[in-house]
Amino acid sequence: MAKTASVYVGKEIGDYGFGGGHPFGPHRLEAFWSAAKLQGLDQRALVKTPVFAERALLEKFHTKDYVDLVEDRSQTGEGYLDYGDTPAFPGIFEAASYVVGCTVDATRKIMAGEIANAFIPIAGLHHARRDRAGGFCVFNDVGVAIHCLRDEFGMKRIAYIDIDAHHGDGVFYGFETDPDVYIVDLHQDGRTLYPGTGHAHETGKGAAEGTKMNIPLPPGTGDTLFFQSWPRVAEFLTQAKPEFIFFQCGADSIAGDPITNMRLSPTAHYHVALRLAQMAESFGHGRIVGVGGGGYNSTNIGHGWCGVLRAFIESAEAKK
Repeated sequence: MAKTASVYVGKEIGDYGFGGGHPFGPHRLEAFWSAAKLQGLDQRALVKTPVFAERALLEKFHTKDYVDLVEDRSQTGEGYLDYGDTPAFPGIFEAASYVVGCTVDATRKIMAGEIANAFIPIAGLHHARRDRAGGFCVFNDVGVAIHCLRDEFGMKRIAYIDIDAHHGDGVFYGFETDPDVYIVDLHQDGRTLYPGTGHAHETGKGAAEGTKMNIPLPPGTGDTLFFQSWPRVAEFLTQAKPEFIFFQCGADSIAGDPITNMRLSPTAHYHVALRLAQMAESFGHGRIVGVGGGGYNSTNIGHGWCGVLRAFIESAEAKK
């Protein structure tokens, strides 16, 4: 079992989506899973059911007042959880808690040696701050999982790599002063896209200076320009030698997304996932969790996320 790639699928996380034509709709899980089944990936990975995160887990990253707010508005389904991007709906607290639970469960199972690696399609909610929602993101599952790695397993060096078209501001600023969280974020230039952050000069603060790398890319960036940055990324991670890797693989950086302007090919996500999985192996542990993040073109979701899962499966199978 320890040499098996895992994927989390189920209605509980599929319910994390907004109706009324919102770009982050509840169709996104099916867009991925139907494509995965067509490719036979459901037969090659261990399919896990979603896991619920209790409040104490959420509060490892989020403030109690904010968790209270989400729970309250989840009862009525009224209002917004931020300034207008992230509406409440009945049951949003439970759906968001399942997202966190899956990322944490995958992290724990990898640490226990039960699975080789894992992919959670509806996860990577990287805009959620400690005290508020943002950009369709309610609870920051990776932020919670990082704290779990420290509290439960004594992990020191943790890496977070993000290729979503939008800058992962919730993770970045949540750990901006933390010298043991190494962040690489390749994204469409914040001067042209929400959330307007992630400038190249932002490399961490205080003791964490130099442990963060933002790579803003111009609108229209394709594979060639994107991968020109990879040697810098590889050198950064090789020097950091993280003990655990999180990979946020938002499919909105693929050409044809309706709300972004990046133009990566559908295979770019596969190549990044494979390289990161290989790097994790080279560090002597192979620990990596992939989280789906954004992506609002159903075809791109299928291509991009299936590429990530396939890379993880191939990495795991190579160890058998």
